[in-house]
Amino acid sequence: MDPSPSTAEIGFQSVSEARRLLERGSITSVQIVETLLRRIAEADHEGPELHAVLATCPDGIETAHRLDAERRQGKIRGPLHGVAALVKDNIDTAGGEGTTAGSLALAMTRPTKDAVVVHRLRAAGVIVIAKSNLSEWANFRATHSSSGWSATGGQCHNPHALDRSPGGSSSGSGAGVAAGFAPIAVGTETDGSILCPAALNGVVGIKPTVGLTSRTGVVPVSSSQDTVGSMARSVADAAALLGVLAGGGAGADPLDPVTVTRPTDLPNDYTAFCDSEGLSGVRVGVPRQHYFGYSAKADALVEAALQVARDAGAVIVDPAEVATAEAISQSNDEMTVMLHEYKAGVETYLATRPRVPGQPRTVSDVVAFNQDHAADELALFGQDILIAACEAGGLDSPAYIEARARNWRRARRDGIDAALKSANADVLAFPTMGPAWYIDHVNGDSHTRAGYQAAAVAGYPAISLPVGKAGGLPVALCLVGTAWSEPLLIRAAFALEQALALSSDMRPAWRSRVE
Repeated sequence: MDPSPSTAEIGFQSVSEARRLLERGSITSVQIVETLLRRIAEADHEGPELHAVLATCPDGIETAHRLDAERRQGKIRGPLHGVAALVKDNIDTAGGEGTTAGSLALAMTRPTKDAVVVHRLRAAGVIVIAKSNLSEWANFRATHSSSGWSATGGQCHNPHALDRSPGGSSSGSGAGVAAGFAPIAVGTETDGSILCPAALNGVVGIKPTVGLTSRTGVVPVSSSQDTVGSMARSVADAAALLGVLAGGGAGADPLDPVTVTRPTDLPNDYTAFCDSEGLSGVRVGVPRQHYFGYSAKADALVEAALQVARDAGAVIVDPAEVATAEAISQSNDEMTVMLHEYKAGVETYLATRPRVPGQPRTVSDVVAFNQDHAADELALFGQDILIAACEAGGLDSPAYIEARARNWRRARRDGIDAALKSANADVLAFPTMGPAWYIDHVNGDSHTRAGYQAAAVAGYPAISLPVGKAGGLPVALCLVGTAWSEPLLIRAAFALEQALALSSDMRPAWRSRVE
């Protein structure tokens, strides 16, 4: 049962519904923000204690008042004017809520300015009402971690069953949207950090091509794979948010060199591709080897969704194998690249934070901080990945350069691109992963496999879309394309979403456990 029925009506409004009410004057942004903050108070730190929100933003209501005033004056910043959002807490916000990446080591200072993507949100009239909890350091700390746990936010739970994992590392963004804390949320992904929590919480997640969105002001993991993306309860809402984050054709960020190389003719509005007939003629490749067979429940629901896609006009090409999938999974090259890039990127990021006694400036400082605060930071799991990052070489290391080249060759030319070309397919489709696993603070995460690694290593776009529930737990289908194919992926995902018509069925049941 919804723990907050008095706030459910506003909590589960879509962006278009909220915009329509705001335009009519039936509701104000202040009323929306006040209601959502009440819902967070009732369900996040009290009641079910979801722990999806790490901190609410103290200026949310003030911002809503200002945007309501602009609306009365006829000044509308865009389609998200006055809409509330959650932002993952590894993305800098300069307000009093701070940015911690879930670590107590970053809790003692606050960023001096907003991340570029947050600046774009505010410029578009989006109200950042809270920072969402996450897997600490974006789950790049220990091999036996518990997704959704951070020292600053505690253990985030899955609203569909509180004993189940919300996934990670954008745990609170996925769980918070599913719980009706905001219609949209910003997440980050290196390898599954948007797609995994979107799948487990039954929401839509869009992982864009690396370079579509700026990473300036984002606590990094890997410059080769990091990307900022959108999460929402519908494809249209996720697409609307993506357009703001990307900034259109003029959205390159000179401080993030990868964005400078992106195409200049990118769309300003990704909702333009939300066409209910969008599957007609789209060739959907189905990779079987490595992508199916690890969850019978997920396989069955995805097979049914593929039949719905076929009925909606898609051409299903089955199989359409990614020949390098197993090699990508078995290779240590991805970890080699991430360890090298993590050390360089995090230390560059830490230099942007104010200098105060005890504030870490290097990854080694973070390791020492955790050891000094072991009762709070290391009680549940260790930091072997951070220790390994301390020992990694620089970005001029031959081991790093060669591993990155092999990664991109396997995942791009010989992987996703080869599969699409061989099958003459437009997109690939497969289960994102199986249903949510039990939260386990003794052994850590227990999921077996997921389908999104090749897209992560390639830096290619992907969308996770809910396709049903197994035992009350969400199951999702993943759509993957080549670089800059977000318009096509959104078109296909939206049309499939409309054909499935599952939106109301994906609301969480707020069970304490799965029977």
